[in-house]
Amino acid sequence: MALKIRDIDETEAPLLDHLIELRTRLLRCVVALAIGFGISFYFADPILGFLVQPLKDAFPEGEGQLIFTKLYEVFFVELKVALFAGFFFSFPIIANQLWAFVAPGLYTKEKKAFLPFLIATPVLFTAGAALAYFVVMPTAFRWFLGFEGEAGGLTIEALPAAGEYLGLVMQFILAFGISFLLPVLLLLLNRAGIVTRQQLAGARRYVIVGVVALAAVVTPPDPGSQVILAIPLLVLFEGSLLLMRLQERKDTGSDVTTPDSPGDGKTD
Repeated sequence: MALKIRDIDETEAPLLDHLIELRTRLLRCVVALAIGFGISFYFADPILGFLVQPLKDAFPEGEGQLIFTKLYEVFFVELKVALFAGFFFSFPIIANQLWAFVAPGLYTKEKKAFLPFLIATPVLFTAGAALAYFVVMPTAFRWFLGFEGEAGGLTIEALPAAGEYLGLVMQFILAFGISFLLPVLLLLLNRAGIVTRQQLAGARRYVIVGVVALAAVVTPPDPGSQVILAIPLLVLFEGSLLLMRLQERKDTGSDVTTPDSPGDGKTD
C-alpha cells in the first residue's frame, strides 16, 4: 500500500505542473481577450461603422438607416461588436499560447507537420471573411433591397434593426471564414491517416452535393451568396487533393532516397 501511494505521489507532480502551465496559458488567453475587448469597445462606433458600410453602399445615395426598437439594443450591439473584434484581434496570442502548451509534447516531425496548419488557419479564415465582406454582403444586400416597392397600395420599405443586421453580418463572416478552413480539416484528416486522397477523390460527387447543401444552410436564403460560397469551397477541395498528391510524392521520394533512421526522439 505504501508503495502505491508513493507511485501516485511521484506521478502527481508532473500532472500538477501541466495543470499549472495550462492554467497560466488560459489566463493569458483570457487577459488577451479582455484587452482586445476593452480596446474594441472603445472603438465600437468606428468598428460598427465599418461593418455597416456594405449596407450603406447597397442603399441609394443619401438613403438607408438602421433602427432600434429596444432602448438597450444598440448598447448590446456594441458589446457584441467589441467581443467579436476583440477575439479576432487577440486570436494570434491565443493561438500562440495553445501552441506553446502543445508543442513540447510533439516530435520534431509532428511540429513540422502541424505548424503550417496553425499558420494557414487565420489566413484562410481572413480570406473567407474578406470574401464575405467585400463581395458577398454587398451583392446579397442589394438583392434584398430589390424587394422594396409597393404591394396592395402600401409602400414596402427596408428598415433593418441594428441587432438583426449585426447578427446577419456575423453569420456571413463566420460562415465564410469557417467554411474556408475546409482544406485544413481535410489535410489534418489525411495526415492522421483517417482519410486518403483516393477516398476523397472517389467521393467527389458526394462532396459537391455536401458543399452545395452546406452553402444553402449557412448563408442567407439568396442564391447569389450560396453560389459565391460553394464555388470557392469546391476550389479549395480540389486544391486540398492537389496538396495531398504533392505530399504523397514527397513522402515517396524521401522513402526511396533516405533510409529510415531509428531513434527519432523528441527535441529538447
